[in-house]
Amino acid sequence: MDPASSCSIVVFTRDLRIRDMPALQAAMQASPKVITAFILDDDLVESLSSAPNRLSFLLDSLCDLRDSIRELGGELVLRRGNWVVEVARLVSETGASSVHLSQDVSAFARSRIDQLTASLADSSCKIQVHSGVTVLPPGTNSPGTGGFWKVFTPYYNKWIEARWREVLPPPKQIHHLEGIPTLPIPTLGELSVTPVSPNLATGGESAGLERLKLWAKSSLERYEENHNALAADDSSRIAPYLHFGCLSPLEVAARLQGRPGATPFIRQLCWRDFYHQLLAARPEISQVDYRNRGDVWRQDEQDAEAWRQGRTGYPLVDAAMQQLLLEGFMHNRARMVVASFLTKDLYLDWRIGAAHFMKFLADADVANNQLNWQWTAGTGSDTNPNRIFNPTVQSVRFDPDGVYIRRYLPALAELEAPLIHDPDVETRRLLGYPEKMVDHKLAIEAYRAQLASYRSD
Repeated sequence: MDPASSCSIVVFTRDLRIRDMPALQAAMQASPKVITAFILDDDLVESLSSAPNRLSFLLDSLCDLRDSIRELGGELVLRRGNWVVEVARLVSETGASSVHLSQDVSAFARSRIDQLTASLADSSCKIQVHSGVTVLPPGTNSPGTGGFWKVFTPYYNKWIEARWREVLPPPKQIHHLEGIPTLPIPTLGELSVTPVSPNLATGGESAGLERLKLWAKSSLERYEENHNALAADDSSRIAPYLHFGCLSPLEVAARLQGRPGATPFIRQLCWRDFYHQLLAARPEISQVDYRNRGDVWRQDEQDAEAWRQGRTGYPLVDAAMQQLLLEGFMHNRARMVVASFLTKDLYLDWRIGAAHFMKFLADADVANNQLNWQWTAGTGSDTNPNRIFNPTVQSVRFDPDGVYIRRYLPALAELEAPLIHDPDVETRRLLGYPEKMVDHKLAIEAYRAQLASYRSD
């Protein structure tokens, strides 16, 4: 191809934005013409067909990204099929000199890049991987002795002192290579017949920026005192925008840094980075215990399904599970409570809960979802493996008036506190609300006895 018409390709993955997008900027610097592309991977579509909330959020985000690129004079080239095959085909069609991607840490993402590298080994096209999914790229914050940080606090102490890269501005114009065939972005109905949560958030960079702006103005200053308050619903709700890369975690941190209330929130972004560096170091922990503590989990599908459906008899647990089904979202405090209930009260495998969250959470990704579940289950990075959340105590403490419970459990809407936190037998019967699956005190005693037995063998 004529050097004057040479081009580079940026393949969007979990970075569906134009702001602070290193891969896009590098592609624009590498060649006079750029192809901005997304491959709707057949394997991805298959996995997301049973997780319609994430699929819907992805399609929203692609539409918003396409519109943003068009406003800059470009076009989002969409292809569908095997990701490696389609990227290689795009290289062959265009004679591209380089392909630019954002670094990701899941086994799925790393395998695709390895396969693409092998596929293009005999070509002159270079593959370049850039930061952009986390604040600090995995591997850049490591102990002086090498390896990776195994617990959070020392990681955070180094992370907060690290020199972050500069936030990149959005491009003013994209010089697009014309005439590249593209597919229309499909509708959700074309990819999945499974219904989405009725109150699911809209995906995309535009929606994410607006959400961040409004939340930072109204709630950031009160974050430390309010982030556990279930009724206040003061969560930022930007997690799905971070998961799909509609928002740059670095830009979020840089934008908020120094503002009142920002420090504890930025700490949460560090937790996100921490889990990504753990998964990068040990990709198997997406399904294998980070720290095997000898658990022999119960097998009871009936109990697991009652938990999934929010029929445990514990109002806070059930309200949280209903929020998940309705919104594709769950308050962070509630996530810890329902996870503790599944793994400690019911003593069921954390992977059951992680799979359910992956199915319904719009923000579910491998690093944060799986490792947060392991943290609660006691198999993760937490130095206290026996952390237990009493669902009734948590309800009284973080939803004292029962507002959160009423919001998601209409059957209990007429009950006042303190009855709403633990209705008596007669009230449950009259309202058709189930009895408790287990007695919390007895269940935890049994859990501790079982654990002691297993770990002493």
